[in-house]
Amino acid sequence: MLVIRTDFSDQRAWEAVRAAIEDVDEGNDDGDGDYMYPPEFKEDRAYQEFSAEEIVSRLPKAIQDPFVAVVDKATITSAEMPILLIGLERNDDYERTFRVIPRELPSIEVNLSLGNMDFFEFAQSADEDRIFRGFSS
Repeated sequence: MLVIRTDFSDQRAWEAVRAAIEDVDEGNDDGDGDYMYPPEFKEDRAYQEFSAEEIVSRLPKAIQDPFVAVVDKATITSAEMPILLIGLERNDDYERTFRVIPRELPSIEVNLSLGNMDFFEFAQSADEDRIFRGFSS
């Protein structure tokens, strides 16, 4: 999973978000965790304050991930650290973006990588504020 930093206003907050992304599976006590591939972090000021479309237009053509994760100002300034996900498969019938709290990243990555679910299913399951916090029981 590619994680792009677009906000450089708070280094400590960035480090906290990065740690939350890296540690999501380590905190899973039930032994039934979803395991992500190690994330690839891109810290390049060339992406600073870019929109979702600008980010997608600058991605390498060879990227095969179903989405890219973006740590932007909303991520840095919120206690929940809602990470912006941008779906890379263009489908005008569905939203291309939504946010996710770090602990739900493994579930999304695994299900999309295996083809168990589609990006839009997670986007449609986001709360009213467009943040996915998991599926309701």
